Amino acid sequence: MKKIVVVLTVMVLAGCTTTEPPMEPIPGSLTYGRVMHSPYRPGTVVKHTFLGKFGYRVFEKYVVQPDGTLKLTSQRTGPDFLVD
Repeated sequence: MKKIVVVLTVMVLAGCTTTEPPMEPIPGSLTYGRVMHSPYRPGTVVKHTFLGKFGYRVFEKYVVQPDGTLKLTSQRTGPDFLVD
């Protein structure tokens, strides 16, 4: 009986994934439809804010990669009066 529980537990844990798909830029994002290069040092966090769909404010954070490109790491939406 213990072997069955162990095998079932291993099978359930094997089905779990800890990686999530990369975030997709939306219209208005710095990297939407293009590759953006930054003059900042790798590891620098770049913040970007713009008005998105239906007038909601979109807050994004990018991290400068070693090759100078920007990688989208955080994206959230809130009312226009929300302060970041």
